[in-house]
Amino acid sequence: MSAGNSPIRILAVDDHPLVRQGIAGLVGVQPDMVVVGEASTGREAIQQFRMLHPDVTLMDLQICCPDSVSARAPSWGAGPPSDRCSRRTRIFTDL
Repeated sequence: MSAGNSPIRILAVDDHPLVRQGIAGLVGVQPDMVVVGEASTGREAIQQFRMLHPDVTLMDLQICCPDSVSARAPSWGAGPPSDRCSRRTRIFTDL
């Protein structure tokens, strides 16, 4: 990361703590990235997004919560929208 550039701020959203820890561990060794928050439900994700204004949100789209539909909405209201969004989901295939 060059002087004057801010690191990419990442919000990790998954209902499995081990997955969130893994994301934090991988991001933690990158000099130009930082995990600014974690959430385990859609409701927490929206709260964290509004409070932290991350650059990137990594979210499990199969997260189980009563508000999962609203948690997947492209804009979560207050604050500037994230200009980069990566969505992660589990894919099962027959081998």
